[in-house]
Amino acid sequence: MKLIILGGFLGSGKTTVLLQMAKYLTGENVKPGETKVAIIENEVGEQGIDDKLLKSGNYAVENLFAGCACCTLSGSVPGYIQKIQRELNPEWLIFESTGVGYPASIQRTIQNVLGLDSKICIIVDAKRWIRIEKPLEQLLSGQFENADVVLINKKDLVDQETLVRVITSVAVRVPGVKLIPLSAIEPITEEMWKEILE
Repeated sequence: MKLIILGGFLGSGKTTVLLQMAKYLTGENVKPGETKVAIIENEVGEQGIDDKLLKSGNYAVENLFAGCACCTLSGSVPGYIQKIQRELNPEWLIFESTGVGYPASIQRTIQNVLGLDSKICIIVDAKRWIRIEKPLEQLLSGQFENADVVLINKKDLVDQETLVRVITSVAVRVPGVKLIPLSAIEPITEEMWKEILE
C-alpha cells in the first residue's frame, strides 16, 4: 500500500486536490468490490466538513474527529490504517491532515508503529500566502517538515508577479523540494500527477 499525507493550512485547497488525486489514482478499470484508494480525513470538531463530499465520490472514507492527528489522535492513526489494510486492502491510502496539523508527526507515527513509508504533499494557498507567512511562521514551518512536494494552489487567483514572490518565499523555506504551481479547480494533467507522485 502506498501512503500519501496531504497537509497545508486551513483553506489551502486540500480537499479539492484530494478528490482529483483520488480520481486519478482510482483510474478507469475498477472491479466490483475493489478499493484502489482509501481516504482518512482528519477533522477538528465533531462532524467532518468534507465527509459527504468525499463519500459522494464512492471512496472508502475513515474519519478521525476531536483533535489533531499529530497529537491527541496520533495513537489512533496506526489502528485506523491497519483496519483499512485489513478490510479494504487498497493500493493507495491518502491521509488528509487537519489544517493546523503537522504531517511529519503523522509520518513518524506511521513509520515507527507500522514500518510504513509515506510521501508528504503540502498545499499552499497562493492568494493568502503573503498575508499568513509571517504571523503563522512557526506553524507553516512545521507543516513543511519532511515535505516531498509542495503544490502552490490557486495560481489563477494571483498575478504572475505575486505567484513568483510566493514560489520564491516557499522555496527559501523548503530548499530542494519540488514546487508545483497549479489551480486545483481546473483538471490536473496526467503529466503533473506523475511529477507530484513520483
